[in-house]
Amino acid sequence: MAGIKAKAKLKNGVISVKALIKNPSMTYNMAEKKTGSRDNADFVTHFSATLNGETVADFSTSQFLSKNPIFKFEFKGIGAKGDKIKLIAINNHGKTYKGKAKIK
Repeated sequence: MAGIKAKAKLKNGVISVKALIKNPSMTYNMAEKKTGSRDNADFVTHFSATLNGETVADFSTSQFLSKNPIFKFEFKGIGAKGDKIKLIAINNHGKTYKGKAKIK
């Protein structure tokens, strides 16, 4: 099942987020060796998180992420317990993975 599984916690005014993206993550070289075509590479190229309409994280990535990569980040200044963080990741083929995390 593809998607993003995440947790968010508020402690001392800082929100900590941990997100797992279900993605096989195959580099161009791995794809070529395994399937004979570099076109079968599959990896996350972009990850972002928003809270109450504001971007709180925005990452561009490369093919060198592990299988099912985990992103951890912290921020402060906005958000409260009960708010939901929206998470989006995009792979090199344009497939979108989505998830949410309720701040506890």
